[in-house]
Amino acid sequence: MTREFFRLTLLVLFAALALAVPSLAQEPPGLPNVMDARLTATPERVRLVIDLAGKTEFSFVSLSEPNRLAVDVRAGTFSVPEAEGVPSEPGLVSAYTIEQAAPDRVRTTLELSGPAQVQQAYVLDPFEDQPARLVVDIIAATPEEFAANVERDRQASESIATAPAQSTPAGGSELPFDSKPLVVIDPGHGGIDSGAEAAGGIKEKDIVLAFALRLQELLVESGRFDVALTREDDTYLRLEERVALARGNKADLFLSIHADSFQQPEIRGASVYTRDENATDVLDKVLADSENKTDVIAGFTVPQQMAPEVVDILLDLMRREMRVQSFMAAQAIVHQLEPSVALRRFPVRQADFFVLQAPDVPSVLIELGFLSNANDIANLMQSDWRDRTANAIARGISSYFDSLETQP
Repeated sequence: MTREFFRLTLLVLFAALALAVPSLAQEPPGLPNVMDARLTATPERVRLVIDLAGKTEFSFVSLSEPNRLAVDVRAGTFSVPEAEGVPSEPGLVSAYTIEQAAPDRVRTTLELSGPAQVQQAYVLDPFEDQPARLVVDIIAATPEEFAANVERDRQASESIATAPAQSTPAGGSELPFDSKPLVVIDPGHGGIDSGAEAAGGIKEKDIVLAFALRLQELLVESGRFDVALTREDDTYLRLEERVALARGNKADLFLSIHADSFQQPEIRGASVYTRDENATDVLDKVLADSENKTDVIAGFTVPQQMAPEVVDILLDLMRREMRVQSFMAAQAIVHQLEPSVALRRFPVRQADFFVLQAPDVPSVLIELGFLSNANDIANLMQSDWRDRTANAIARGISSYFDSLETQP
């Protein structure tokens, strides 16, 4: 047997093996495995989370007849326990399937019950015990918007090479907006008030200021928001001054940033608070002592002939509406924090925080974690964790304002 004949024989054998097991010959090296995929749904939105063995690229495409959204990730294999099914709750998606669409691509196809669009899509780095993740948030669209997306994606698929999708920026949105909402961020404590403290001189006032500055930067970079801070340095402000700054500037959302401490060191995780629905006595006293009630309503002085009982009714309606919006904002922020960081059990909470008492500004208080817990302290001191958490909160803020835009 000559060397040339031996070489040809090996080539023929290799080609036969490649035909018999094509994935062995074609699978690109180094691509991650898709470990899991899950859908969470409400009547208004759907979230697809795909767990990955490593970070990778993704893309998505809108398809018609029937209406579908297909989400592709560059991956060599998938080991998802359930490759098809229906969401646990009815909503925008009626069913889904996961398949190896190509040797280098795993596709999740979402069958739509109505027109829908991707609101946000982004990849998270691995963190603690969490793998890398692709998170895709889907909201309703008009038939015209869906048809435009289908045509856009059809034209893109005809090009020689279609670029992978980019993660949506934190605070950004695919939805158009007419004006920039004002977000006021309140880093808690400051000056003589250090807030909670931990060993090694770690002070809450310093942690929350650094975090607030990063969150402000992300929101400004998105181009969607005007952002102001109640303090930009180690300044002490009274609680009523913080609220007055938000109200005086007619803020569209007020966020107070804190880090907690508790006598049980095992308790950890972030949470978001709104004001206790039943704690109206303090609010009534503050309003009575500090200002004329009639100046609060819609930013103008009520005509003198309006009866006091009518003013009280309008104030009560305003309080109720702000509490509804505050709860919507808290839910939107927690929804974005869930795949990103450790949360407390029941992370949307209520308490009688003074800084949440503004009757005309949606207000939430974000507890980033516990300075009494070693794991939370380590996270709070890491720039990577701050970026991850600030990105999630910025996306939550964007989702909240999107929900206001799409309300009938």
